[in-house]
Amino acid sequence: MADPITVPLVTLGWRERLALPQLGIAQLKAKLDTGARSSSLHVDTLESFEREGATWLRFSIHDGRRQPWNVNCEAPALDRRAVTDTGGRRTERWFIRSEVVLAGQCFSVDINLTNRRHMLFPMLLGRTALSGRFRLDPALSYTQSRPSPTAGEPR
Repeated sequence: MADPITVPLVTLGWRERLALPQLGIAQLKAKLDTGARSSSLHVDTLESFEREGATWLRFSIHDGRRQPWNVNCEAPALDRRAVTDTGGRRTERWFIRSEVVLAGQCFSVDINLTNRRHMLFPMLLGRTALSGRFRLDPALSYTQSRPSPTAGEPR
C-alpha cells in the first residue's frame, strides 16, 4: 500500500511576524514557543461586559516602538481558564478565538489576554497553535515575509 501524500511543514524561526485580521492588526512580532501550551496576547486594558446575553471582552493593544499604534478591540469571550506562567504562577485568564495569518496560512487560535508589558514580544504563539502546521528551528528568526497589508490594518 502506498504512503499517503504528505505536505511538508513550513519551517519557522523562534520569532516571526504575524497578523490578527479580526482584531485589526496587520503586523505583530510574536515569539513562537513550543514550551508554552497556549497563545498569549499583551493587552493594556481589559474589561468584560454583556452583549445580547453573552460575555464580551473590550481591550486595547499598544505596540510599535518605532511607529507606535493603539488598537481598541472587542471580541466574544471564549472562556476563562487557569494558565501557568513561566514562573510557575497559576492565574485565571480570559480567552478569545481569533484568526492568525502566518507564513501564508490563516487559522483560528485560542488566545489568552494578559499583561506582557515586560516581555520582549507582545504575542506568544504556543504549541497548540503550531502543532501540525509548522516546524520550528530555534536557530532561525523572521524567516517569512511581512504579512500582507490586506491581512488587516490597525484601526
